[in-house]
Amino acid sequence: MSSLWMFPALIAGILTGFPVAFAMLSLAVLFGWSTFGAEGLLHQSVLKIEEVATAQVLAAVPLFIFMGAMFEASGIASRLFDAIHLWTRRLPGGLAVGTVIMCVIFAATSGVVGATETVVGLLAIPAMLRHNYSKSLICGTICAGGSLGTIIPPSVLAVVIGPVASASVGTILIGMIIPGLMLAASYIVYIVLRCALRPQDGPQVEDGAPVPGLLERLRITGAVLVPPVIVILCVLGSMMAGIATPTEASATGAVGTVLLAASYGRLTWPVLVDSAMRTVRITAMILFIVTCGSIFAAVFVGSGGLMAITDLLAAFDLGRWGLLAIVMGITFVAGFMLEPLVIILIVVPISAPLVTAAGFDLTWFCVLFLVMLQTAYLTPPMAPSIFYLRGIAPPSITLRDMYVGIWPFIGLQLCVIALLVIFPECVTWLPDALSRR
Repeated sequence: MSSLWMFPALIAGILTGFPVAFAMLSLAVLFGWSTFGAEGLLHQSVLKIEEVATAQVLAAVPLFIFMGAMFEASGIASRLFDAIHLWTRRLPGGLAVGTVIMCVIFAATSGVVGATETVVGLLAIPAMLRHNYSKSLICGTICAGGSLGTIIPPSVLAVVIGPVASASVGTILIGMIIPGLMLAASYIVYIVLRCALRPQDGPQVEDGAPVPGLLERLRITGAVLVPPVIVILCVLGSMMAGIATPTEASATGAVGTVLLAASYGRLTWPVLVDSAMRTVRITAMILFIVTCGSIFAAVFVGSGGLMAITDLLAAFDLGRWGLLAIVMGITFVAGFMLEPLVIILIVVPISAPLVTAAGFDLTWFCVLFLVMLQTAYLTPPMAPSIFYLRGIAPPSITLRDMYVGIWPFIGLQLCVIALLVIFPECVTWLPDALSRR
């Protein structure tokens, strides 16, 4: 039985509505049994289960998830939004600019895809509607800003892609910083230029309230912004300084968000239990899918699937850039149908050895892969970001507003991807500079 049939069978199973984890596990059993026999399949499965269970870096997954849950529970989001708007209200499209900045901060304390879009959207959408912002601009800003949870560290997807690609999670997280800031900056520049040229899309806020002076704004912003920034610096700074592994840094962040919730008087027993249970549910789902995906990949590679793909690519003589284009194209199309975690588990175990053998930097490839996943996450017709937005948007915002609003931001994503391909140093420079210290 040819192992190359595993992927068409997997896509068919997913499209029929079969749960992804069980689809991967069932196919691994079917193909593994026919190739290795019962004893060989059991040996492969036990090895992969043990590998996932003992992978120290995956211990960062529940800690980052708990960190995001406690940050939401701290109730700081609404205060943070108001404090940021004190600085952006005089800019063209100031509310939308403040929303992007808010998304960057929240993404840096959450690490969970979707959480940023939901929390920030619930705060920003009513405010922008109240001040007559263009609905398409509202939709594009919320979807694009919320998607930064994929590429702004600490990202749970980065913690997963590291072991799957046999790459350093810490190096990937550090390499994500500059691309993430490039994306956020491109969104802000676009919003300011659009609203400067078309003031009706993002009117200045005229609520009659006096604008506080510089010292007062610094005092208000410092009181709200300093605590989460300290948590972010503890997490990212400890990794960048080389004094903590990703797991240790995530534990620091989890403790920091507990203290943050306590300082705001929100640390109650129900809040702690709810955050812990959310962490358990999301972590169990992620690690079960990771385990099933690891068994699926092991059976595929062990039965000669990787060698067959290598021979197939060699026969077409695509070259290293052709190989990269195919991998990114598959990732982009798969993003219309599958969850990012599932795409990582299906595509990366096969593609990472191939692109490494072609001479590409593995950290650069992982970050580029995540940015492409983020682009697919935004792109219609099956954009998950739009489904998140539909869940929190009022009826006055239509699906057409969402589809129209997202395309300029997809164009910005593609521009950043092009820059990362042309200038891989955007990813590799910071990890290399820190490693030389």
